[in-house]
Amino acid sequence: MKAAWYEKQGPAREVLTVGDMPDPAPGPGELRIRIAASGINPGDIRKRQDDFGYGMPYPRVIPHSDGAGQVDQVGHGVSSEWLGKSVWCYGGQSYRPFGTAAEFTLVPAAQTVPLSANATMEQGACLGIPGITGHRAVHVAGPVSERTVLVQGAAGSVGLCAVQLARHAGARVIGTIRTPAEEQTARQAGAHEVLVNDAELPAHVRALAPEGIDHIVEVAFAANIERDVELLKMGGSVASYATNAGTPTIPFWLLVFKNIQLFFLGSDDFTPEAKAAAARDINAALEADWQGFAIGERIPLSEIVRAHELAEHPQHPGRVVVTL
Repeated sequence: MKAAWYEKQGPAREVLTVGDMPDPAPGPGELRIRIAASGINPGDIRKRQDDFGYGMPYPRVIPHSDGAGQVDQVGHGVSSEWLGKSVWCYGGQSYRPFGTAAEFTLVPAAQTVPLSANATMEQGACLGIPGITGHRAVHVAGPVSERTVLVQGAAGSVGLCAVQLARHAGARVIGTIRTPAEEQTARQAGAHEVLVNDAELPAHVRALAPEGIDHIVEVAFAANIERDVELLKMGGSVASYATNAGTPTIPFWLLVFKNIQLFFLGSDDFTPEAKAAAARDINAALEADWQGFAIGERIPLSEIVRAHELAEHPQHPGRVVVTL
């Protein structure tokens, strides 16, 4: 099979290779997907760059955890009913060496999800990490039906999933954006109200939610935690999946006096039950006509270096996907 891989970490242009590898065969509990599209997430880039300082977990890594395609082989213990199905998958390169940037990938059947008939392969390739992270960020503190949820960074990949999944769950959703140009993206995801995250944000939020926010989904923990505490009602909660600074300070006593709960979320280590619940709700949202992601770039596998560079430095709005 054709595949992309790296055997050392660093800039895409210096470490990514495209070549031939043996076709893989599924083991017990696994199935093989003929990949049509492979999604690039920030975590894939950070692993390749060794931003987390963990080094090379395997001698050779095929990158990308998310992808979509058709099941063409199943391993022992996996129902033959999967054969021929269009699917999306997650966790392809989570605690595993070989992800979805290849003609074939092997994934545990539990990490494979039927692709909604009204979703494209490119859409399916974008769902895993953002959708599962967004779902957990919405639901980690409990049910959100009839509660007010603020999603910081509502136009980002995780943010727009969180907006859609919170609305799908019956929440009133306020989304924040960096610039007015992002408003349409947040509204299409389902935000009831969209606000620019500027100096006027607290006043605008208080006008919309005088009693305060019940739950906040946070993309920039260090930058926003003081403001988040100000906006939350007594007993509110923050679920953060990213930060702009690795060692943030926190307003401890303000958190204490308002009995705020903080949740820190790393998608690789969510429970299988949480991931399965997310997959079900993501598919339900798609089947209810959620439009998913705008695709900004479709790049062939042979040009994966360019795909990674575009994901790091976007030239167009929307997601970058690698096509096969």
